[in-house]
Amino acid sequence: MRRYAIFSVWLLAILLLPLLAGCSSVSIDTQQYLGLPTYPPTDPATVAILHEPPMRPHVRLGEVVAEPSGSPPVTEIENKLRQAAAKMGANAVVIVADRTERMGVVVTGPWWGRQINRVYGRVIVGVAIRYQQ
Repeated sequence: MRRYAIFSVWLLAILLLPLLAGCSSVSIDTQQYLGLPTYPPTDPATVAILHEPPMRPHVRLGEVVAEPSGSPPVTEIENKLRQAAAKMGANAVVIVADRTERMGVVVTGPWWGRQINRVYGRVIVGVAIRYQQ
C-alpha cells in the first residue's frame, strides 16, 4: 500500500510540473499618443530596447506597458515590448519605469475576521519612439 502512495505522489508531481513551469506570462497594454501621423509597422527584430533617450531626433509614438506575472525570462518581456512597439511603427522602446506597484487586495476569511492582503506586481513602462530622417 505504501509503494502505491509513493507512486501516486510522484505521478502527481510529474503531471503538475509542466503546469507550474508554464505559469509565467506577460500582459501588454499600449496607448498611442493622439495627433501624430500613423506609421507602417516595423519588424520587431529591429526594435531596440533603450534605457535612456537617444541623442538622434525622434518622435514619441506612445506608451507600452508590460505587466509580467510569475517569473518570465527577460527575453520574453523584451520581445513582447518589441512586438507592441513595432505595431506602432517604432524603431525603439525607451524604458522609463520598471517598478513594483500595488495591483489590488485580496480579502479572505469570514466576515467577522477578515484578512486583507495587498497584491503587488511588476510594471514596466516604455515609450515607443521613431527616429526622424
